[in-house]
Amino acid sequence: MTEEADALAEAARNRGLKLVRSRVRTPGKRAFGKFALQDSKGTTVLGNGKHPSASADEVREYLRQQESSDWSESLGLASVPKAKRKAAPKPPPDPLRPEVRDAKAADADAMVALMKLLDHNVSAAGVRKRLKSVAAPTLVATLGKDIVGLCGLDMTTHIHRDYPVGRIAILVVTEDQRGSGLGRMLVEEAEKRLRRAGCKLIEITSNKRHLDAHKFYTALGYDQPSLRFAKHF
Repeated sequence: MTEEADALAEAARNRGLKLVRSRVRTPGKRAFGKFALQDSKGTTVLGNGKHPSASADEVREYLRQQESSDWSESLGLASVPKAKRKAAPKPPPDPLRPEVRDAKAADADAMVALMKLLDHNVSAAGVRKRLKSVAAPTLVATLGKDIVGLCGLDMTTHIHRDYPVGRIAILVVTEDQRGSGLGRMLVEEAEKRLRRAGCKLIEITSNKRHLDAHKFYTALGYDQPSLRFAKHF
């Protein structure tokens, strides 16, 4: 027991602590073989200073923890609070990654160019005006600073349906981006917006001569349950 106590005392001194031994020398009594640890100011840091109550194993574990803490500080780990550690820098946004957002008035010229691909001859001034009055949002797909896709939405209430009907009134992407997934991205965002607004049916208007577009919509799960008739005045 004396050798063990001497070894604990030496380990405590190496940590700047003092080992206090119990004065009870009779085996079997409550405080026999118990210890306490005090710092350089005489403050008890483990066990009871006047009546030592810590076991040898508890002393060894405390000193082991102190040693581990000292190692952390020497490596500079404990001196920097976790909340203040610098996070890894975020990578810059990929300029070639397409994004979908709501159209803005400043997009009007690019939107006009896209609409002309479907033979809609409109003015930028008219587009800016209508953007303020349409009930549903108009979406654009961007690639860096370029607008490369357009999707116009509509939502109406019909007397014969218990829910609003959503419509994709126009969908177009630039010729060089067709087949890149931009059209699907726009349709998925449109569906999400219209479903969120309570629509349980989404219709798509597409000119009958755009056969490739019809195949595209069919691949997305759309069918043709009825015919649409129109009359211009």
